[in-house]
Amino acid sequence: MSDRGYSYKSSGTNSQGNHYCSRDYGSSASNSNSYHYSNNDGSYYYSNPNGSTYHNDGQGGSTYTSSSGERTSSGYGGSSGGSGSGSGSNSGK
Repeated sequence: MSDRGYSYKSSGTNSQGNHYCSRDYGSSASNSNSYHYSNNDGSYYYSNPNGSTYHNDGQGGSTYTSSSGERTSSGYGGSSGGSGSGSGSNSGK
């Protein structure tokens, strides 16, 4: 563990130019194996150490899901607000 509070597990860029980075925040984090990826189409996704996630579609739309599963979206043209219907589960990619 570095003095930053995390250590790098892996990172890289695939043949399509999409980047990923995985970090280990230790056993005290809600999601100790956090990661993010960014795609060459401008979209990106974060799985955070506190258990929340954030997705930006690269076209002005984004969705934040809290660690309790409350989802808030914006920029998709519909109403925004947390419905709480999100599962909040993360499948590490």
